[in-house]
Amino acid sequence: MSENSKKELQVAAIENGTVIDHIPPEQLFKVAQLIGLNKMENRITIGNNLISKKMGRKGVIKITDKFFEEDEINRIASVAPNVILNIIRDYEVIEKKTVNLSDELIDIVKCNNPKCITNNEPMPTHFYVIDREMGTLKCHYCERKINKEDIVIK
Repeated sequence: MSENSKKELQVAAIENGTVIDHIPPEQLFKVAQLIGLNKMENRITIGNNLISKKMGRKGVIKITDKFFEEDEINRIASVAPNVILNIIRDYEVIEKKTVNLSDELIDIVKCNNPKCITNNEPMPTHFYVIDREMGTLKCHYCERKINKEDIVIK
């Protein structure tokens, strides 16, 4: 086998769309769920536990003809901060951006405190990001802290 044939792409290129790259493998299916991949009719490629020089292992989602809005990007960041969004046009990456948590998340995350007012009254949730590195959030109403692993998307 020649050296070039060993270095082929593990996931096929897309013409237009978005590639969500460097997803922690344990968060890949949570990301897929929260952006509603199961409801999309776009062509979607998912790869998990791919080799990554930066992370060791990573997940990747490629979605043809899909470009994300800011609220969708915030949803991704709530469970997988620091993923990289690659915007693709004509098979070329025209924009690369690292997804970061915004300072506040409104009506994205469910509070895991059953006594919180947001679980007992029809109102939007409101969380503050108190630790970006660990992905820790704090509820505005009941002040319960939630770690990245325990986040439930609304």
